[in-house]
Amino acid sequence: MALVDVAAWLLAFAFVALLRYADTQSVPWANVAVAALAAGGLHLALGSGLRMHQGRTRNASVEDMLLLSGVTLGVGFVLFVVNLVPIYVPRSLPALGAVSALLVMAGARVAWRQASQASERPRPDDVVTTVVVGAGEAATELLRSMQRDPDSTWAPVALLDDDPRKRYLRLRGVPVRGTTDDLGRVLRETGASAVVIAIPSAPSELIDRLRLEARRVDAGLEIKVVPSTSQLLSEKVDIRDIRDIDLTDYLGRSQLDTDLGAIAGYLTGRRVLVTGAGGSIGSELCRRIQQYDPAELMMLDRDESALHAVQLSLHDRALLDSGDVILCDIRDTVALHRIMNERRPEVVFHAAALKHLPMLEQYPAEAVKTNVWGTRNVLDACEAVGVDKFVNISTDKAADPCSVLGWSKRLGERLTAERGRTASGTYLSVRFGNVLGSRGSVLTAFARQIAVGGPVTVTDPDVTRFFMTVEEACELVVQAAAIGSPGEALVLDMGEPIKIVDVARQMIASSGSKVIEIEFTGLRPGEKMHEDLFGSDEPIDHRPAHPLVSHVPVPPITVREAEGLPSSGPAPLVREAIAALSERGVTTHL
Repeated sequence: MALVDVAAWLLAFAFVALLRYADTQSVPWANVAVAALAAGGLHLALGSGLRMHQGRTRNASVEDMLLLSGVTLGVGFVLFVVNLVPIYVPRSLPALGAVSALLVMAGARVAWRQASQASERPRPDDVVTTVVVGAGEAATELLRSMQRDPDSTWAPVALLDDDPRKRYLRLRGVPVRGTTDDLGRVLRETGASAVVIAIPSAPSELIDRLRLEARRVDAGLEIKVVPSTSQLLSEKVDIRDIRDIDLTDYLGRSQLDTDLGAIAGYLTGRRVLVTGAGGSIGSELCRRIQQYDPAELMMLDRDESALHAVQLSLHDRALLDSGDVILCDIRDTVALHRIMNERRPEVVFHAAALKHLPMLEQYPAEAVKTNVWGTRNVLDACEAVGVDKFVNISTDKAADPCSVLGWSKRLGERLTAERGRTASGTYLSVRFGNVLGSRGSVLTAFARQIAVGGPVTVTDPDVTRFFMTVEEACELVVQAAAIGSPGEALVLDMGEPIKIVDVARQMIASSGSKVIEIEFTGLRPGEKMHEDLFGSDEPIDHRPAHPLVSHVPVPPITVREAEGLPSSGPAPLVREAIAALSERGVTTHL
């Protein structure tokens, strides 16, 4: 580039001199050559001082063009001043020559960069020709990664964007060839074999429409998405981030915006304990809490293998010989109080529970021992050591419950609400829908059934459920203690309920199989056709702190009132007792 710049000064001065004089014989070539060489030398000297030719900026970048313009026009100004008295060459020559030289230098840099980018792209026999949906910042970063990564097999051939201002836009040489409505036409014209939706905030309706249109063109077409901003591997988008479409892309609602300042205020530098830390929610919760730099994170579970897994995920080592893992059953009152007295947690997240509905219908006494008396044990121990914030993780099945799981979790909410009235700290509950990807979730069952060729079993063609991602669940939990009041249950707005049969069909379609059947087995005892987020006795529109989080009052129940609940005996009698107790003293519209 240094040699190119000197040559540009020579060419520019020769060109301007020819324009200035009527014929070549009249041009003072010796003076013009001296002036051009002087300009070139001054350009090299000034450029060297500013490291212009030593890689300070990328060729043809905005920074490079600004630096080049400053140096070139500065050289032209110096020559113009020096040439005023006496006049060695026409006064127009330094000014017009500088402008002309700048144009040549800029053009050379742009050509160099285009050639470099072309050489970086994957070879035609290796590539997956790709249509990228979106022409914003995420698409720009993705194109850069596709074209510059030496291991990339992605070759973008077209962009689609609904913004009319981008109709003629080209990003890194890739043209915008229409809107999202033109996907089918562009796929047929380009012969592309993949579609990447590079819109991190793409609504579910758009993703579904593009998926169906791409499948109509070619059933075997690869369809990928860029995850939401909160799920990206880094602050910038690259080819490592793109993934297959999954069910989380169909939830169709805004993610919960976390008040990081409020969370950091009550977690940073505090002693935090999570019960049920080895479970799906508990382990993700531990990973999230760790980001806020607690003074100590204590992970309590009765499953040593689960503790091993969560410690490994947090620290890349799992010797199980450190104080952050605690092997304890919340049913063991003595052991629980001893641990609480020794470790003195300040914030407690209670995720330990039995959660499988059909199993608890068979063994309701186990639900009483863990979900009711276990929760009471944790509450007692927390109050005894003066825990500042306590969050009980509940379920949407606690709203108008009709199962052992729902009744037992409803009692857990009510015991927590009572403790919120009497204890010095903030004691509250958080109510979840079905968590995608959690252990034992419908996705796990469907994936296994699809892997063996089906059939996929669904209870009823009309049954619906509320779904949330594990990230949303943990965001709600960690924010609950920051925005909730004692005794409340916080409920995330999870949008519209989703048909389970639609989940099954989507997973079958994503697997590429067309022959797997869906078998309907009928509702099991305790199951609802449609779940509720709010009970008939609960108001649903109170959202004082966050537009997506409802605050629901919970009727308290004292331990004394619950003392008669049996934890053994025939299953029908235990079910009847827990159902009656969960609704005792509840009035409509608290």
